[in-house]
Amino acid sequence: THCLESLKAGRMADELDQKFDYDQTNKIIEDELKDLLGNEIYEAKSVHMWSSQIVERVLKKLHKQNKPFKYVVTCIIMQKNGAGLHTASTCYWDTKSDGSCSCPWSNNTMHAICTVFALHI
Repeated sequence: THCLESLKAGRMADELDQKFDYDQTNKIIEDELKDLLGNEIYEAKSVHMWSSQIVERVLKKLHKQNKPFKYVVTCIIMQKNGAGLHTASTCYWDTKSDGSCSCPWSNNTMHAICTVFALHI
């Protein structure tokens, strides 16, 4: 019985490792947005560099988790000037294993939205 319980516990842990962890992904995104943009003032010539760094760093941290996913990471950065910023996405996938996380962030001069799509492999 003890071996059977250990086997079941191991399977449950494996199943958790196979699922997309929204909260952990959201924390990774938030940390990278704050770290890279937190003290910055919007500057158009820096947006490409910032967005590239954000998606690269988020992707590296996701990859380090060694979970069986392929990831797509996007980042939008826009000057805070009163204009609206709207984004939407839809996915056709297995909701039991795949997932997505979109994290908005802003400071006094800019808005950013970073999104991760995780597809189980």
